[in-house]
Amino acid sequence: MNTLSKGELAGHAYVYDPGETENPEKGLFLLHGTGGNEYDLLPLARELAPGARVLSPRGQVLENGMPRYFRRLAEGVFDEADLALRTENLATFVEDSRVVLATGDTRWVAVGFSNGANIASSLLLSNPDSLYGGILIRPMVPFEPAVAPNLQGKPVLLLFGEYDPIVPQGERDRLIELYRETGADLEVEILSSSHGLTQADLVLSKQWMERYM
Repeated sequence: MNTLSKGELAGHAYVYDPGETENPEKGLFLLHGTGGNEYDLLPLARELAPGARVLSPRGQVLENGMPRYFRRLAEGVFDEADLALRTENLATFVEDSRVVLATGDTRWVAVGFSNGANIASSLLLSNPDSLYGGILIRPMVPFEPAVAPNLQGKPVLLLFGEYDPIVPQGERDRLIELYRETGADLEVEILSSSHGLTQADLVLSKQWMERYM
């Protein structure tokens, strides 16, 4: 990652790698989990799509000193007003990056884990033009839209853990239903795992990338 640079944009510290091609059609937009930072998912990105353009912002909110993308009131209970505010800010970040970092018309594929998966989902549901698609690892329902947005043809991969204590089955089923309502090109995998990332997540995500990147 000799081309990796860092900075701040729209209130987010970030790292950025323009990739090995001058004008890549798609890039990876990395969104870490609670307590992570902008560097956490870089190794995963290089496994998934070597040489791809990569942009990774750090969450703006601190919870007991740990970065997150939006506030929560309790485990699994989100501050929806703050979520809406932070989602709009992240959409601004994406748009500003097109000029400031000269990313142009890059179509971003979000790769989000846990809290990062939830803000990626919120971005897809409320600002669908910001992202080409997404790999959402251990996501929850970020909010309930009054009307399901039209995500027709937008590729989305949901990766759940069968034994995840944070994402109960009802939550998982509702999110799957919600994405089906949007018309997204949806793929769902339920792994024999808990909440953490596993080798199976990497394998399935890489296979998905080979189809859509």
